[in-house]
Amino acid sequence: MVYAVIRVRGTVNIKPQIKKTMELLNLTRANHCVLVQDTPSTKGMLQIAKDYVTWGEINKDMLKKLIQSRGRLAGDKPLTDTYVSSATSFKTVDAMADAIFDQKFIYKELPEVKPLFRLSPPAKGYEGIKRSFVNKGALGYRGDEINQLLDRML
Repeated sequence: MVYAVIRVRGTVNIKPQIKKTMELLNLTRANHCVLVQDTPSTKGMLQIAKDYVTWGEINKDMLKKLIQSRGRLAGDKPLTDTYVSSATSFKTVDAMADAIFDQKFIYKELPEVKPLFRLSPPAKGYEGIKRSFVNKGALGYRGDEINQLLDRML
């Protein structure tokens, strides 16, 4: 299972442990997104940062759309099929996205790729950046609903 993790809140008055966890997740700014695998250590990191991020299981279609539209290489160059075919064993970005979804490949192991996605703020805004998702806010675990949020942010 692959999680999409999006940073919702900024850096003001953040505890040092949470700040360090965010740096380890490569979430240094608001509206940045990373893809993480479902491991016990990752779940622990998400629990530490739950008051500043939202996460959920990304579906295959949204993963392809996210990589094609917001995937970037060093120098802010777009991630293209020609680069993927020359740098990996995959022929296209779609094939690589399928392998990431099936946990056969990790996105940040692609050479020269930026390990995060810079997103726009969501259309019509967040639900509330100081409440959890279960309390009609934007923070914490949201399951499949992450796909609707990502669609609003692309």
